[in-house]
Amino acid sequence: MTDDGDTGVLIVDDETEVTDLYEKWLSNYRTYTVHDGAEAIAALDRNTEHIDVVLLDRKIPGLSGEAVLEAVRSHGHDCPIAMITAVAPDYGIIGMAFDDYVTKPVNGETLRSTVESLHSRAQYADDLTRYYSLVATHTSLLAEHPRDELRENEEFVSLEAEMEAVQDSLDDTVDFGDHDEFQHLLREIQ
Repeated sequence: MTDDGDTGVLIVDDETEVTDLYEKWLSNYRTYTVHDGAEAIAALDRNTEHIDVVLLDRKIPGLSGEAVLEAVRSHGHDCPIAMITAVAPDYGIIGMAFDDYVTKPVNGETLRSTVESLHSRAQYADDLTRYYSLVATHTSLLAEHPRDELRENEEFVSLEAEMEAVQDSLDDTVDFGDHDEFQHLLREIQ
């Protein structure tokens, strides 16, 4: 898991006072702010490696939040996105590819918690994908080579050590007692 300061958050809201407040509340993170839909897509396209979480208002000038969400996903960006909006959830949100929906007004604790949760889920999904890859490699090697031979191979020993490290990280990352959290994680790895 990265430090908060290593986590990039794109804040998309048409109200400067709101983006300024969010930046203040998220001062431990690297923040990028934009005020309309086209700017949001351009900022993500320009900074794709640096943006880990997007906070997106539904009602913004130019492209709506829904259109931005669609464009971001169609451009292949898989960073988690939270809709942070005064628009109460309606049936129109069914099928929208956001990862969380938070109704305004929000406070600093809720905003920080949302960013932390989304980033944690994304990190978990990445770790889980890596773990499955390592397990597939490990299983393939076990099927073709005697275990004694593999235990003498430095690369195989390193593979097992990495598998264990990733598994430990996975065990420490998420509490599966939270059903909603588990559902989000499953959706991310599909």
